[in-house]
Amino acid sequence: MGKTLTILLIEDDVIEVMKFNRVINSLAIKHKLVEANNGEEALSILKMKGVTPDIILLDLNMPKLNGIEFLRILKNDDFLKHIPSVVFTTSNNPNDILECFRIGIAGYIIKPLKYEDYFVRIKQTLDYWCGNELIYS
Repeated sequence: MGKTLTILLIEDDVIEVMKFNRVINSLAIKHKLVEANNGEEALSILKMKGVTPDIILLDLNMPKLNGIEFLRILKNDDFLKHIPSVVFTTSNNPNDILECFRIGIAGYIIKPLKYEDYFVRIKQTLDYWCGNELIYS
């Protein structure tokens, strides 16, 4: 069995957050989930002492501070840039994908439409990161 992760989910769509929570709650490993509605809120959470997630999952299309803007700020912060960030979005735009990898993401996943496929993608992603050696600061 893998280790428990602290996951920062940055997602503005309430239905997507509910689906993600449904997946998390059905897994054998009980991960800790911290939620932010947009990049601005996520940065506030990350600046609080004692809240350093093991992994960040984020959408690209969000109000206030979108995913790419958030990633640029994150990856320029010496304290936060080591956190693996996986984009989980509906955008299959090649320019978005390329730009995210240039910034330094750990993965890019297009959200599946069917819940069963969604479940598998989230589970595979979290299983992968449970088996990785992560940096704890």
